[in-house]
Amino acid sequence: MSSTTAAVLPSNNNEHFPRAGFRRRFGSWVYDLLLSIAVYMVAGALSFLFFNLLITFGVISMNGYIHPIDLQRSSLLYSVCIYGWNLACVAFFFVWFWTRSGQTLGMKAWRLRVQNQDGSLISKTTAVKRFLPTLLGFGNIIVLFDRKNKLSLQDRLTKTEVVVLSLDANKGRL
Repeated sequence: MSSTTAAVLPSNNNEHFPRAGFRRRFGSWVYDLLLSIAVYMVAGALSFLFFNLLITFGVISMNGYIHPIDLQRSSLLYSVCIYGWNLACVAFFFVWFWTRSGQTLGMKAWRLRVQNQDGSLISKTTAVKRFLPTLLGFGNIIVLFDRKNKLSLQDRLTKTEVVVLSLDANKGRL
C-alpha cells in the first residue's frame, strides 16, 4: 500500500461510530497535551545536546558568550532551528499516530479515532493539514456550537471526523 493511499481501518467497515463530542475531545486533549510536553522536552534536550556538540567541536563559535544558552538566545537563527526542531517533533508525534492507527495515546484512552469521513485512515498530507488549524486544541471549541455535526475546525478544513469507538473496536495496538 502506498503512503498516499488511505487504508481502511481494521474494524468492521460497515460499523458506524458516532462523532465525538467536546467532553471526550477535551479529555483526550489533556492526555495528549501532557504527552506533547514530554515530546517537546525530549526534543529540546536532544537539540540542545546537538547544539553543544557543535560548539564543542568548533563548528559554532561562542562569540564571547560564556554559556551556550546565551549564544542561542542572542541568535534568531539558532533559536528558530532549536525551537523549530522541537515543534517539528511534536507535529511528527501527532502525524505518525494519526496516520498509523488514527489514534494518539490520549485518543486511545478516550476511545477516539480520527478518520476520513468514509472511515479510512487519513494520509500524511491530511494529518499535516489537520495539525496546523488545531490551534493547540482550541479548534475543538467549535464542537460546542455545532452539536448536530460535531465537527471541529480541523475536521471541517480537512474533511475528517473524530469518532467514538466501541470497546471492541478500540482493542489492539497503536
